[in-house]
Amino acid sequence: MAARILRTFLTVKPSNSIIKRFESNKKSVSVYDPFRNKPQKNKEAYLEAIKIFESQDKRRRGHVEFIYAALARMKEFGVHKDLEAYKALVDVLPKGRFIPTNIFQAEFMHYPKQQQCAVDLLEQMEDNAVMPDSEMEQMLLNIFGRRGIPVRKFWRMMYWMPKFKYLSPWLLPDKLPDDTLELAKMAIQRITSVDPDIILDIWQTEEITASIDKTWIVSAQSRAQKVLLAEQPLDEPLVVKGPYNVYMRDQVVTYFTLIGKTRPEPTDDRDIDDVSNISKPTGIPGFIGSTKLPSVKCTVHEQDDGTIVSVCATGTSSRDSLLSWIRLLEKYDNPLLSEIPVIFTLTAPPSDIAIQETQPATTEEANKEGT
Repeated sequence: MAARILRTFLTVKPSNSIIKRFESNKKSVSVYDPFRNKPQKNKEAYLEAIKIFESQDKRRRGHVEFIYAALARMKEFGVHKDLEAYKALVDVLPKGRFIPTNIFQAEFMHYPKQQQCAVDLLEQMEDNAVMPDSEMEQMLLNIFGRRGIPVRKFWRMMYWMPKFKYLSPWLLPDKLPDDTLELAKMAIQRITSVDPDIILDIWQTEEITASIDKTWIVSAQSRAQKVLLAEQPLDEPLVVKGPYNVYMRDQVVTYFTLIGKTRPEPTDDRDIDDVSNISKPTGIPGFIGSTKLPSVKCTVHEQDDGTIVSVCATGTSSRDSLLSWIRLLEKYDNPLLSEIPVIFTLTAPPSDIAIQETQPATTEEANKEGT
């Protein structure tokens, strides 16, 4: 009897309702994105979409998915570094529901999905260098309580972020300039700040009549570098090296360096403890006494691989703009550049076209082609 019942159960086909239910579970669910169809991608449209979501449902159902979708669209709307936009997203979370009432809820992450969403929001703020304020702290306390993990994350951010914000000696403004010339000036100043005697010059390539690229040049050179350039041997060429990149937050500036030969190390076999014949000091180079630099490496521009005699950034970073830079250096107090060769190591800039030269065919190759 039992065997007959088991055989009947195994031979029965599943009902249509079970099959339909299984098929419906495999279908993908389409989620409405309120940020996709916005005609204008700005802060006002972004905040308006958040207010529309808050007014549609008082229970705020689907608030976690909405916050994640809004975080992914912040850079598109240009609000990824705006504190007000992050506060508006935190305000989407319901108040008071996620506050733990006992120690077990506090330690075992009460409402983990919502807490992890708030932590991800704070991490995105930290990645974009957006420092929260006391108002956001009060908002997180009203949502998760003092034992919530997002509040602990907020306290750690408020301890470390002010320390790192003012730690760099090259502090940048909160909003970088949109003009590439101003950005290049800031970048060259950061690079050459090792020498306080650096002079920054802004030139136009139109000053050189033979120039092709009509652009600007930001050149940096100190008086010590001019003396170093004047002492370069005429049989040793100068080298223009680059391009190199310097990062100004999310902006990249390309710069080049003019490298000369490093002076050889002097060989001095004198006894440094002998004070019987002390020579008179020659004075400060370029100001008092001799205009020549001492034979010992005493400037920050003299490195092991060469002597940096100038640094520049151009608007196009092309060979022609660098050639105009050399001509302008020669025009402004560097006459030696007219007598010394200069080698460019720039391989293939984006604005130039590489032309491949073909050699003429030899007699043997022409005979082979004729046969």
